[in-house]
Amino acid sequence: MIDEQLSVDLSEVFRPVAASDAAPHDEPAAERTPGRRLTSWLCSLVWTHDYGRLADLRRPEALSEPRLRAASFSPEEDDRPVFERVAFLFARYHAGRSVPQAGYGSTGAALRRIGSPAARGRDDPGARRLLDRLVASRELPVRHLQHAVERARACETAPPSWARLAADLSAWKAPGRATPYGWARDFYTPEYPAKKNG
Repeated sequence: MIDEQLSVDLSEVFRPVAASDAAPHDEPAAERTPGRRLTSWLCSLVWTHDYGRLADLRRPEALSEPRLRAASFSPEEDDRPVFERVAFLFARYHAGRSVPQAGYGSTGAALRRIGSPAARGRDDPGARRLLDRLVASRELPVRHLQHAVERARACETAPPSWARLAADLSAWKAPGRATPYGWARDFYTPEYPAKKNG
């Protein structure tokens, strides 16, 4: 009974409550996806102040236990590097933070939130250039993703959903390039208030 009460999905506990910012296709339908399990574990490192493991994750070249553990959440051998990179980006975003953020929305939606008070998202030239670099890349755009995460951190805005980022990067090379298209759509599509019936 106590174990059931303690087995809370941390990605839901720390998810900001902002329905207008969450895309309707925010998370995969399965309740316990590999990306969500990875996010729960990463959030637990921040929550328990496990700074040693978080520091190890910020060193992508080191073959450390946390890096290999992050990779073990991947259901496919080919996606292990994706899970390692998501853990690296998570650790970069959370450097020096004591409260974890599971993030929300796609990377395109996260880029829409960055910028200055005068111009955010598509009105910010730096955010537009960053999106262009991300979606133009045929290989995993790790360097540009790191820049995007650093910008979100500097602007004190929410990061993308780490679980969704793992799923998006796992599908990066899928035919039709749905992930880059989805990020661009989320970045450029304006939000309109819901129509009231009555």
